Amino acid sequence: MRSIYGILLLCSVILWSSCRKDFDTTPSSGKLTFSKDTVYLDTVFTNIGSSTYNLTVHNKSDDDIRIPNIQLANGESSNYRLNVDGLPGKEFQNIDILAKDSIFIFVETTANIEDLSQTDNQFLYTDAIEFDTGSQQQKVELVTLIQDAHFLYPEKFADGTTETLSFGFDDEGNEILIKGFVLDDTELNFTNEKPYVIYGYAAVPSNKTLAIDAGARVHFHRESGLIVAQNGSLHVNGALSNDPEVLENEVIFEGDRLEPAFSEVAGQWGSIWLTQGSTNNQINYATIKNASVGIRMDSNDGTNQPTLIIKNTQIYNSANVGLLARTGFIEGENLVINNSGQASLNLSYGGRYTFTNSTFVNYFNNGFRQFPAVLIENLLETQENILVSDLIEANFYNCIIYGNENLELLFSKSDEAAFNYKFENCLIRFNDFNNLYAETPEYDFDNPTLFENSILNEDPVFKATELNQLQIGEESAANGLANPSTVTVQDILGTTRDINPDSGAYESVIFEE
Repeated sequence: MRSIYGILLLCSVILWSSCRKDFDTTPSSGKLTFSKDTVYLDTVFTNIGSSTYNLTVHNKSDDDIRIPNIQLANGESSNYRLNVDGLPGKEFQNIDILAKDSIFIFVETTANIEDLSQTDNQFLYTDAIEFDTGSQQQKVELVTLIQDAHFLYPEKFADGTTETLSFGFDDEGNEILIKGFVLDDTELNFTNEKPYVIYGYAAVPSNKTLAIDAGARVHFHRESGLIVAQNGSLHVNGALSNDPEVLENEVIFEGDRLEPAFSEVAGQWGSIWLTQGSTNNQINYATIKNASVGIRMDSNDGTNQPTLIIKNTQIYNSANVGLLARTGFIEGENLVINNSGQASLNLSYGGRYTFTNSTFVNYFNNGFRQFPAVLIENLLETQENILVSDLIEANFYNCIIYGNENLELLFSKSDEAAFNYKFENCLIRFNDFNNLYAETPEYDFDNPTLFENSILNEDPVFKATELNQLQIGEESAANGLANPSTVTVQDILGTTRDINPDSGAYESVIFEE
């Protein structure tokens, strides 16, 4: 009986399948619909592949259809690449779409701008995906902007190895090498004529200065960055911009992925690294975003002048630390740091620091954060030892230290070294509701030798922290908090501070609804 039922079931399946229309398609009648009429692939650099973009092709009819031909209008010479329902290529025949169903097409491009006619170092490259031919043909346009750039990268040798930079030896005697190269004399001035794209670490050699002009754009590939060697210098010569959205005169450091989806992604590249002994570094009107560590500074150069003077600069979306200084010597004005995976500002292993009218906050929301917005230390823990160094001074005048955690200012102190600091006219978030630090003298906010005219836990009324917009409103607790005798003349946007100036990098404004 089981065998008879099995035979009958098999026959039924065969008869049912022979009646299905899945295998009887009708030719496409030119009535396909698409998820978009034009696929815009966002700006890419010449010879760097784009992200993958998708197009959905719908068959809204009651019939299974067959598209006899899908192809790029420019054929095999096209710089676009397609994947149609899992098949790669540039031309496809007899593609079926079932009734009330759809297929996916994925689109990418890589183009060499030297092969294209261009103006102003960029070229709008277009093509189209054609469905069918003749009177039934339908098209979806493809558009992307190809941008030219200066490409700087390590040399590749005949044996397959790549140029490296040496950083001495580890504890086991192994040489520490990273992929990188030394900038030559012809590469020590970055202009604003077209962007720079750096692969690996570009090193400023000893006794040389890398000068970066106002309006320059510097992009780093993953695991890349900028290194300033002993006795070398970095001068970032940005200027105030007229358009705060475009920042046309500011120098911008970011990753080499230009698509909007990558515009605020942390950790796309390494760091600007001011190594031990670098000297006379100056940064003015710069935006540093999406790095692992925005600026890393190791030791000062032993002079009586700051190793780094940084003004009117923004550091955002650092995967680890926005500004990390180990025994640094820094003077900063109108400095803004936000959205760091660890601390926005970490003054580690002692040093000398003065920050005026700066905004150090941390509203990182891409994971759990164990560090405050500002962490100040006179020690450095290694696997084997705890090293200490004098914190000669750490002065904060008219600053905002805030974030989305209760404790946004913390100290890590060794009694074996000096630990000197002072906060004047600052707005600080320090909500010690568990009284963890009630008996710790470093957190005696009533002590005027440590905290003078500073307030705790009042609302700074930022414009939009999730967008790194740290302007303060007129209702901000920082409004009128600054000391007129120590305040910066202008804020980071060039607004002249009035007789009742505000703390932080921005003067207060009325937010538009």
